[in-house]
Amino acid sequence: MKIPFFDMKAELAAVRGDVDRAIARVLDSGVFIGGPEVEGFERALAAACGARFAVGMSSGTDALLALGMELGWRHGSEVVTTPLTFFATVGAVVRLGATPVFVDIDDERLTLDPDAAQAACGALTAAVLPVHLFGLPAAIPAVACPVVEDAAQSIGAAPLRGVAAALSFFPTKNLGAVGDAGAVLTDDESLADCLTLVRSHGARPRYHHVTLGGNFRLDAIQAAVLAAKLPHLDAWTAARRAHAARYRVAFASASLDEVRLPPDDPAHVYHQFVIRTPARDALRAHLAAAGIGTEIYYPSPLHLAPALESVPYRAGSCPRAERACAEVLALPIHPALSPDAPALIVESIRSFFRGVGG
Repeated sequence: MKIPFFDMKAELAAVRGDVDRAIARVLDSGVFIGGPEVEGFERALAAACGARFAVGMSSGTDALLALGMELGWRHGSEVVTTPLTFFATVGAVVRLGATPVFVDIDDERLTLDPDAAQAACGALTAAVLPVHLFGLPAAIPAVACPVVEDAAQSIGAAPLRGVAAALSFFPTKNLGAVGDAGAVLTDDESLADCLTLVRSHGARPRYHHVTLGGNFRLDAIQAAVLAAKLPHLDAWTAARRAHAARYRVAFASASLDEVRLPPDDPAHVYHQFVIRTPARDALRAHLAAAGIGTEIYYPSPLHLAPALESVPYRAGSCPRAERACAEVLALPIHPALSPDAPALIVESIRSFFRGVGG
């Protein structure tokens, strides 16, 4: 039995004709930076996500970086965020000179604890940066400062609640490009305009640089590919949710007290289906031997990352996040997954714990 963690070829096969035509259209146009493909995708994306504006970016990382530049993340300011996320979340904060303030996670949802985030805000707080981890919307704390949503893993999970949300279209995301790409969603027209300026070196008109920016542009081929795939997003989300439901049925039948499942939230778009068990590493080895792919998101919390050793945290500072990092295991849930796969995977998990238990 071979069940890959993600099957890029199988997912692309369903839309290959549309994608090929989109790429050919861009090549024939000769317009590779900006232009109608990017503008059309931005309009379609905003409509699909229920936001007034979408601003295409070169990656989800650059989307966060551009937002931080506009919202004043700089030396002397702080951004409150979670230690359980991909490094890009805090990387954008540190690159701009701001200080990340890590607070612990909600033990069930694995997202930022809103009460802890609210308590951590102070006079230096420039923003709170919750992460909608694995496709599950995080609670938004009641704070006076701007809330920027890291929605890199959660397109379509919830309407915009902060001042802006950063999306990633990394190829394995629920809506994936054929390279790096990202976007910002916002209802603020002024912010959208500023981000459009910042992504092109702050120039308006060309060669007249009115602010400090960067090269954060979404290229036309990625925009065209994403526009071709966007109409399929709802069906792909439904497939992910159906796989999650199959996992839950199989786990219920297996009666595995050793495994904690993700919250059964109707808003969850299941970028990942992440279980928890103290026997994670041994279980992962067992599944690998059975030909079942898994991943660990994330093996270490960011407040303990060597790159952030100047930030004053130590082991025990965020105990819930630290414990989660030792227990989380993502199981296959991509849309091209066979409907039979969740039951087969859970049966392999059951056989592991039956063996462990004697």
